[in-house]
Amino acid sequence: MEPIHTIGRRKKAIARVYMAPGKGDVKINNRDYKEYFPTLPLQYVVQQAFEVSGTKEAYDVKANLDGGGIAGQAEALRLAISRALVRTNEETKPSLKAKGLLTRDPRMVERKKPGQKKARKRFQFSKR
Repeated sequence: MEPIHTIGRRKKAIARVYMAPGKGDVKINNRDYKEYFPTLPLQYVVQQAFEVSGTKEAYDVKANLDGGGIAGQAEALRLAISRALVRTNEETKPSLKAKGLLTRDPRMVERKKPGQKKARKRFQFSKR
């Protein structure tokens, strides 16, 4: 079977995933995912799609991550893996959708406005 190519995004992070049948190896930028994401919550986010669909050690994943921070990258990777799992087996779609793993999170950083300190914060007002 040819590897399945999908893309996931979150904030400024982009994850390109190539998934093929295998024994559960997850490589990110040619490194193991446990080395790339050292904290347990981020490792859980990466594995969440496999746990929900019940395909924990059925596929090998090679991912290229770019942009954003590590949390955004982990969630982008989760979305890409979820999309790839749906393309391999349509029956996993309802369970993944119920957990919200197929929804692209649209929240982005609000832009800074001119005449203000940040997006919403203003400079200190002086009455006199």
